[in-house]
Order: sequence, then structure tokens, then C-alpha cells
Amino acid sequence: MVSAPVARAPAMPTVDDVWAALAGVPDPEIPAISIVDLGVVHHVTVGAGIAVELLPTFVGCPALDVIRDAVRARLAALAPDAVVDVRFTFAEPWTSHRITPAGREQLRRSGFAPPAPGGAALVQLMPRVACPYCGSRHTRLENAFGPTLCRATHYCTDCRQPFEAFKPV
Repeated sequence: MVSAPVARAPAMPTVDDVWAALAGVPDPEIPAISIVDLGVVHHVTVGAGIAVELLPTFVGCPALDVIRDAVRARLAALAPDAVVDVRFTFAEPWTSHRITPAGREQLRRSGFAPPAPGGAALVQLMPRVACPYCGSRHTRLENAFGPTLCRATHYCTDCRQPFEAFKPV
């Protein structure tokens, strides 16, 4: 007698699988960097479903819905039968210190000045941001109000290129 194959529930992905999938989700405003390398992913839990906590780069970030939808879509493809819960949390503030070394390099290669690893000094009135194109520190702040609240526009006086940079947090 031949028995019928037993239907098994698909295996739930591991936490590492979820982190790897999230590493493929680009930031919608700076697509050269993933939300993992940007340091937006705060916590991942896998149990009966998948729960992901994200840290907004700024309270009023206009891309929150786009990021949430992209994470849900990526994880739904990874585990089609799993319940995916994606939430934003303010459990701790996002700062530019959360950007990974690989993320800093991705930003630089895309023409976006990564923040200095040590952050800004408390009494620094006008931080000199290194140009992502030529590396020069002969730069100036053009506009403290960049395309989003967490970015500013700078200009390199050596190679004459404008560029964006995260504001020091």
C-alpha cells in the first residue's frame, strides 16, 4: 500500500534569512544603500510570524510607508504563508552612527557624503564634510535644508560638485 505524501507546512525562515532579505531592500530616497546598511532595521523576530521593527531616520520621514511596504513585499516573497508585522519604533533614536562601514562606502560611491564616524563636536558651527567625489575637505554648506529633513546640501570648492550629506545627529 502506497501512502499519500504528507503535506508539511513550509519552513519558517530564520532570523538570519530575514536579515539577508532585508539587506536587499533599498532606501527609497537613497537607493544606493539598503535599509540594513543604513541602520534602520532595529529588531527582527521570527516565531509564528515575522516581526520587524524599524527606526525612522527622522520623525517626519516621508518615506515610512514606502519602506514598510517594501519590507512587507520582500518578506512575503521569502515566506508567503507567514504573517508579517512591520512597525516603526522610537525605542531608540536612529543616528548616523548606525550606518555600517559598507553603507558609508556605498553612500560615498553614489556621491553622497557619509557622516564622519565620530559624529560632530558639540561646539562645531560648520562641520567640514569630505567631498564624496574627490575627498577634499574644501567644502561648504550650501543649504542646511536638503531634500529631506535629515540631509543637507554641500558644495566642493576643489572639484566644484554639489553633494548631499546626512546632518550630524
